[in-house]
Amino acid sequence: MKATLKLQALGQSLWLDNITRDLLGDGTLARYRDEYNVTGLTSNPSIYLKAIRDTAAYDIDIAKSADPPLTDEALFFSLAIKDLTEAAELFLPVHQRTQGVDGWVSLEVSPWLTEDAVGTVAAAKSLHASARCPNLFIKIPGTAAGLIAIEEAIFAGVPVNVTLLFSREQYVEAANAYWRGLARRRDAGLDLRVASVASLFVSRWDTAVTGEVPFGLRNRLGVAIAKQTYGAYRDRMSHPMWRELADAGASPQRLLWASTGAKSREISPGYYVEALAAPDTIDTVPEATLLAFAAGGELISVMREDGGNADPVLADFTHAGIDVTALAARLQREGVEAFRQAWAELMQVIAGKRMPERHLAPAEGSTS
Repeated sequence: MKATLKLQALGQSLWLDNITRDLLGDGTLARYRDEYNVTGLTSNPSIYLKAIRDTAAYDIDIAKSADPPLTDEALFFSLAIKDLTEAAELFLPVHQRTQGVDGWVSLEVSPWLTEDAVGTVAAAKSLHASARCPNLFIKIPGTAAGLIAIEEAIFAGVPVNVTLLFSREQYVEAANAYWRGLARRRDAGLDLRVASVASLFVSRWDTAVTGEVPFGLRNRLGVAIAKQTYGAYRDRMSHPMWRELADAGASPQRLLWASTGAKSREISPGYYVEALAAPDTIDTVPEATLLAFAAGGELISVMREDGGNADPVLADFTHAGIDVTALAARLQREGVEAFRQAWAELMQVIAGKRMPERHLAPAEGSTS
């Protein structure tokens, strides 16, 4: 049995952390779906920056945008929604077959709204409505303002991918926001079938402590955090409040592993995929990681529901001088800043590609 199929049989969904016009247009994404059991995808500002900056695939649509006029941000969202609705169509059969559990694509709100809960909710509603797509998640970061926005978006019926979570505690806060939104819908007599996933970023932990811990602890912190969070995730499934919501028709907010590409030559390309094999989760992987795992990956073990050996490993990091709580907060701040920088550059790239249309000189003799 193929390694990717083994993950699917385990109960883990494999999503692609990438999208480009070429992936869609040349049939590559459809092939990944059919050959590698990919059942969804995620996007972010960094992914779209690379796609639009480094290819000509978007140039015609950008050039056509001069009439009617759009802001650079509005133009970007029109381009992204065009891509993502096409990708969503590829995954619609699995979305329907799993009754909305799988087959999702994701679009992020502007990272400049990170501290603006009201603006985030308005953007989430607008993007979801304009896409008119049943299997599109709107990505909202799990920051302090984001938690408020997540609850409000769920209450409004907008499916949410909670992004930029880095610890068990941040995950629990995001999960609580999801529950609060569902409880308000229940109390208002509304349908509780509003989907959500909670995205825990893994490999950035290991990058952050490179050079600060003994050799034996290298590339172990991210997986330990993931195991600890998985234990909390499984515990919540038996919580009385969740049982009430589930009995009223709610679906679990699935845990999603993000940032799962190997960034160190000391580990195999499929290291995180193999270490994060766990039922009832999602692993969204970069394209290179998907291909490497499909070619030579193995399903070595399955994550224990109680988190396994996470606590002793985390104790070792504490003993080595790593303040995990402080580092989680720092990583979230840095994640927000990285997406803001990518977003700013993305807007500059779009503006630059529009420049010929914006600054065409009037024809000789024109009175305009």
